[in-house]
Amino acid sequence: MNYQEESIKLHFKHKGKLATVSKVSVKDKEDLSLAYSPGVAGPCLEIQKDKSKVMDLTWRGNLVAVISDGTAVLGLGDIGPEAALPVMEGKCLLLKEFAGVDAIPIVLNTKDTEEIIQTIKMIAPSFSGINLEDISAPRCFEIETRLQQELDIPVFHDDQHGTAIVCLAALINSSKIIGKDLRKERVVINGAGAAAIASAKLLLEYGFNDIVVLDSKGILSSDRTDLNDFKKDLLKTVNKKDIKGGLSEAMKDAQIFIGLSVGNIVTEEMVKSMQPDPIIIAMANPTPEIDPSLAKKAGARIIATGRSDYPNQVNNVLGFPGIFRGLLDKKKKEVTMQMKLDVAKALADLVEEPNEEYIIPRPFDKKVVPAVSGAI
Repeated sequence: MNYQEESIKLHFKHKGKLATVSKVSVKDKEDLSLAYSPGVAGPCLEIQKDKSKVMDLTWRGNLVAVISDGTAVLGLGDIGPEAALPVMEGKCLLLKEFAGVDAIPIVLNTKDTEEIIQTIKMIAPSFSGINLEDISAPRCFEIETRLQQELDIPVFHDDQHGTAIVCLAALINSSKIIGKDLRKERVVINGAGAAAIASAKLLLEYGFNDIVVLDSKGILSSDRTDLNDFKKDLLKTVNKKDIKGGLSEAMKDAQIFIGLSVGNIVTEEMVKSMQPDPIIIAMANPTPEIDPSLAKKAGARIIATGRSDYPNQVNNVLGFPGIFRGLLDKKKKEVTMQMKLDVAKALADLVEEPNEEYIIPRPFDKKVVPAVSGAI
């Protein structure tokens, strides 16, 4: 099947993937008087007296905004807000279908960090959570941090933390298969964008202490004079041996490769230069950093990708629906580092007998959302 062509047909047929549905009927004068005027004044006045009642008297208590500026969409890059809307609709669809969370897609026609922050703050009274999506680095870091500080509802940038959580879950179970504590082994993260930096920070928090991160110009190391503030800050905690060079130098004697970059950048020789039983998590889409068959041929013990047609799909849908379900149900105001660690452990625990082709739960496993929401 040509999924892109068939998806165009699907979207054209339905004019998108979402619609609003009434919870109550309006079939006569009594219905109208209750749903709207004059009856609606009652809940309005109740909320005026106690703003917290908005969560119970409107749909806000189960409503999330999925917000993007269209600058880092999937593997497509900066395609603009209009072109990003199908993805945001899809995110909302997954929140509803997997976790029963109502969600509205919002795309913003600005790339200005301050405008995005102020716009989200102004619309925040309509929502119980904000899911930032496909906003390019490094702006996404400041946007998320500021909103977390200035809003009283949880703000979650799934591109960063969802990816990091599922990666950690995969490594927890990989450790069981390999039979050694992977936290003592070197991890190479190729890519230094939002997901890569968040993954590095979560792995460090879990106890990994030998992480090497690369951007498009090579290893983040002491001789680099072109690093932005976020990469400089990350360098304080990674590459403690100050390895210099490119991907070949980074992967020599490494145990784990995590790809959040571009397709076909890893060679068989690089995999062969790694420790025995190397772990390859190649998440570039639609083309992984190395074809799984080549990685296997080169000696990789465990291989994961971002694709659904290979085993071990690292898919954010394992995380964000259950995360928001838990945040809303428990009325949490923020997403903490401990929550992210707990969610990763909960996902890993769902795989009772991990093996090389089953290190993380599958997206349609009905146990995923309850386990993740329970970990919040």
